[in-house]
Amino acid sequence: RMRILGIPLGWILHFCYSLVQNYGLALVMFTVLARLILLPLSIKQQKGMVKMAMFRPKMEEIQKKYAKNPQKMNEELTNLYAREGYNPMSGCLPTLIQFPILFGLIDVIYNPLTHLLRMDAATISNAVSIAQSVLGEGGMSRYSKEMSVISAVAQNPAAFSSIGGDFVSQIQNFDFTFFGLDLGTTPSFALNLFLLIPILSGLTSFLMSWLSMKNNAMPNEGSTAAMNRSMMIMMPLMSLWIGYSMPAAISIYWIAQAVFGMVQEIILNNHFKKAYAEEDEIKRKAAEIRRQAEAEKERQRQLRREQNP
Repeated sequence: RMRILGIPLGWILHFCYSLVQNYGLALVMFTVLARLILLPLSIKQQKGMVKMAMFRPKMEEIQKKYAKNPQKMNEELTNLYAREGYNPMSGCLPTLIQFPILFGLIDVIYNPLTHLLRMDAATISNAVSIAQSVLGEGGMSRYSKEMSVISAVAQNPAAFSSIGGDFVSQIQNFDFTFFGLDLGTTPSFALNLFLLIPILSGLTSFLMSWLSMKNNAMPNEGSTAAMNRSMMIMMPLMSLWIGYSMPAAISIYWIAQAVFGMVQEIILNNHFKKAYAEEDEIKRKAAEIRRQAEAEKERQRQLRREQNP
């Protein structure tokens, strides 16, 4: 299943790598492209969340009024959503789409010879056999035979001479680093820079969840609030677990998408808050004009009644 998801993402990441010739920068570029592709959904999501924050006092009034009648409360909330043109489920899709992207990206990262260097299956199979003889069964990666081939070429490039010089040069010229860090390495708890990458991934994930709750003024009580608090804890923990279980490239993507996500949220949130505030001010002025017009009509009717008793 991940291979199916990885094929289109592999072409996109291959395109990014062909432009910058650096795997870390290609991941950052890939993240930007993914954000741009999902931008229409993100705009719809943020627009809905800001709108909900604007009519939150009406929601709280209904929740307080019908606290002892959940059925009536849900009915009134549904009516409120319909009047305001808000769909509670509109914010779920952009978040859910991130998971297929993540799973597909895992396949791309674990299979760089297939997706990035575009090698054929026969060449890769031959290289894996040679890598097993160079590294031994215990030295082969548990998750990625293609990553093991890269390690074996680094140790003994001459062993792969039967495949051809182009094969060895392609791998030797493949820049799998970001600021000097090999993104094919799986971080551990050893005292080195790789230790920080999953921690940064968890921290940026937490900040993104916190910013979303803060900007969108989510309710502080009820099941929705409990779910939001759980997500704010679970997402960083999941990113930590992934960070220490998979190559560092996954965490670099997670960090990049969180950072760009926060920038996007701040920009869209400020834009829609300003737009809705202006819309509310227009509605308020229109209502005031109607009120004054009705008052003037009533005054004229009163004058006519006084003149014609």
